[in-house]
Amino acid sequence: MHPLIRLADHQRKKVRVYFTRHELSQLLGVYSSRVARGEWRDYAIDHAAGVAMFSVFRHTHDRPVYAVVKTSAPSGHSFTVLDGAHRLKRGDTLADVLDVLRPRLRVVGD
Repeated sequence: MHPLIRLADHQRKKVRVYFTRHELSQLLGVYSSRVARGEWRDYAIDHAAGVAMFSVFRHTHDRPVYAVVKTSAPSGHSFTVLDGAHRLKRGDTLADVLDVLRPRLRVVGD
């Protein structure tokens, strides 16, 4: 007779990734400045195995304009800003990638 093996002991544990309070504060700071300019209207936060995603929308029923994705890696976390399927920027910290989403100030001359 063979010994019994519990499958729960041998299944991979799913890594849960969440945004920290400080990261959410940074994301919502950029989001609120773009809402004040009338560019963005809504946001969503999604979680999947090993991924957390902050998506922003121009209109509630549209596809996301941008998404900030936090993924888990053996060496730590990485952040990516997506414009649809296009990767705009990737970095090890959220501050490194958020400058892509910050509104640029323009000087208008005579």
